[in-house]
Amino acid sequence: MFKMRSVAMAAVMLAVPCVSVCVVQAQGVEVKHLQPNEKSPIANGVWAGDTLYLSGQLASPVTPADPAKNTPAVYGDTKAQAFSALTKIQTLLKEQGLDMKDVVKMTVFMAGDPALGGKLDFAGMMASYTQFFGTKEQPNKPARSAMQVAALAAPWALIEIEVIAVKGK
Repeated sequence: MFKMRSVAMAAVMLAVPCVSVCVVQAQGVEVKHLQPNEKSPIANGVWAGDTLYLSGQLASPVTPADPAKNTPAVYGDTKAQAFSALTKIQTLLKEQGLDMKDVVKMTVFMAGDPALGGKLDFAGMMASYTQFFGTKEQPNKPARSAMQVAALAAPWALIEIEVIAVKGK
């Protein structure tokens, strides 16, 4: 019992400095939450000063569900889903006065594609990525991490992309 209490006390003591550091760093920085849908459990993004943190984006359906025919929505392969997610990101950025050139960090989460035996389709993701970054029209490329995960929140999802963008001065 004493050992468990000591561990709990140590955890609290370690957490206290983090809380005060986070509060100190937040002073003087305007924070704005983008929450167009009050029923959503998360914000589309959060501005902290000149930096916009966008929540992860999933693909929109390539073919919407048809309740009359009892057919589910179709989301496509990794390439199609990446293109859709990146297009959604571009739209969200434009709504905030930004564009893909302003993206400084990207994190890509990919699930294995069942059509490929559960293997990651990195080439499919890159085929869409290179239509938005490193082009003649938009040569900027963000720092990026890409990884395979066991699964994403939506059972049909093969990719989720989140970005951080900075409004230039």
